[in-house]
Amino acid sequence: MTAQLPALQVLIPLLCAPFCVLLRSRTVAWLLFLLASLGSLACAVLLAVRVAGDGTLRYEMGGWPAPYGIEFVVAGFNTPVLLLVSLIATVTAVYSRRSVAAEIDDRRAPLFYTCLCLTLTGLLGLSITGDVFNAFVFLEVSSLSSYALIAMGRRRRALLAGFRYLVIGTVGATFVLIGVGLAYAVTGTLNMTDLARRLADVDGNRALYAAVVFVFVGLAIKMAVFPLHAWLPGAYAEAPSAVSTFLAASSTKVATYVFCRFAFTVFGAGLVFGTMPLDQVGLAIAGLAMLAGSAVACFQDDVKYLLAWSSVAQMGYILAGISLATAEGVSAGYLHVINHAVVKGAMFGAAGLLLLRLGSVRLSALAGLGRRMPWTFAAIVVAGLGLVGVPPTAGFVSKWALATALLDAGQWPVLVAVLASSLLALVYVGRIVEAAWFRDPPEPAVVPKAPASMVAAIWLLVLLSVYFGIDATLPAGLADAAAAALLGNGG
Repeated sequence: MTAQLPALQVLIPLLCAPFCVLLRSRTVAWLLFLLASLGSLACAVLLAVRVAGDGTLRYEMGGWPAPYGIEFVVAGFNTPVLLLVSLIATVTAVYSRRSVAAEIDDRRAPLFYTCLCLTLTGLLGLSITGDVFNAFVFLEVSSLSSYALIAMGRRRRALLAGFRYLVIGTVGATFVLIGVGLAYAVTGTLNMTDLARRLADVDGNRALYAAVVFVFVGLAIKMAVFPLHAWLPGAYAEAPSAVSTFLAASSTKVATYVFCRFAFTVFGAGLVFGTMPLDQVGLAIAGLAMLAGSAVACFQDDVKYLLAWSSVAQMGYILAGISLATAEGVSAGYLHVINHAVVKGAMFGAAGLLLLRLGSVRLSALAGLGRRMPWTFAAIVVAGLGLVGVPPTAGFVSKWALATALLDAGQWPVLVAVLASSLLALVYVGRIVEAAWFRDPPEPAVVPKAPASMVAAIWLLVLLSVYFGIDATLPAGLADAAAAALLGNGG
C-alpha cells in the first residue's frame, strides 16, 4: 500500500466527493470531508518522511513509463505544499461543521462538501503532478469547485464575487493552457522532466519565449499578483467562512508552488531570470503589491475585506523572495508561504467566528467586545502580530529571512517596501484592536457562546504560528530543502 501513496494522496479526496452528494446527509458529508483531509494529511506525512530518507519519488500512473504516461513526482520542492494543504484542509474540516451549519442550508450542504473535496483534490493534484497538461487539468478542478463554493456565500454579493473570479480565473487558465500548448509545439512532450531536458537544446525560439509569458501571466492571475488581483478581495470576503479560511491559506500558495516549478525545473532559471528579465519585473511588482495591498487594507471597514487586501500585500513578500532566484530568496519565499498560510488561516477563521456570533464583521460591530470575547480577540491579536512580523511569531521569521536575502542581493528599494508595508500592517491590525478594546459598545448585547470546535481550530493555527516563531526548525528545513531541490533542478 505504501507504494501507492502518491496516487492515494489525490484519490482519497476525489473518491469522497461523489459520496457526499449520493448519501445526501450533512453529517455524513462533513465526515467524508474530514476523512478525506485526514487521509491526505497522513499520505503527505508519510511521503515527506520517505522523501527525506530516499530522495525524489516517482509514480507512474497505470504503469505507463514517463514521458509517455502521467507521472506523479514527490520531492523536496512539493512536500511542504502537500503537508500545508492537507493540514489546512484538516483544520478547516474541524472548523467547518458549526460554521457551515450556520451559513449553508441542509439541502446545499452535501454539495458544499463535495466542492470542498474537489477543491482539495485539485490543489493536491497540482502539487504532485509531473505533467504540464495534467497540471492544467488539476488547476481547473480546483478552480471550478472554488467558483461554486464562493457563490454559496450568505450575501448576494457572493454571486458577483464568484462570477468575477470565474471570468478572471478562466482567463488565467486559458493563458496557462496556451503556454503549455506552445511548449508542447516546441518540444513534443508534456512531461515536466522531459520538457526541461528538451528545452536545453532549444535556444532563441520565439514560441518558447511566448510560452513563458503566457504561463507566468496565467499563474500570476491565480496567485493574485498585483495588479492581476481583482478577483481576490471579493472572493475571500464574500465566500462562506470555512471557504475563506481554506482558500486564503492554500489556493494562492499552491499557485505559487506551480510558478516555482515551471520557473526553476521546467523552463529553467537561466531562461526565466536571465534571458527574460522576470527577476526585475517580479521585484518591481512585489514592491508595489506590498505597498498597495497594505495601504488599501488600512481603509477597509469590513474585517474580511481588510484581510483579503492584506493577502495581496503578503503575496508581494512571497514574489519578492522567488524573484531573487537565489537559494536564500527562494527559501524565504517558501518560508513565508508556510507561515502566512498558518497566520491568514487563523485570521479568516477568527473573522468567521465573529460573523457567527455577531452577524457582522464590520469594525463598528466589534466596538468594546474585546473583553466579552477574550479568546477570539486574543487569537486575532496574536495572528495579527504575525502579519506585522513581530517576534516571536512565524511572520517575523520569514520576513527576517526575506530582508536578509534582499540585503544580500542589494535590493534596497524592495527592502524599504517590506518595512513600509509592515508598518502599514501595524496600522490595519491596530484598527481591529482599537475597535475591540478602546471603543465603548453602543448598547449592552448578548453574545452567543463560541463553538468549541471553531475555537480549537483557530487556536491550533495561532499556536502553530507562535511555535514556528520560537522554533523555526521544521518550516525552515522544509523551505531550505525546497529551494535546494528547485535550484538543483530536481524533479
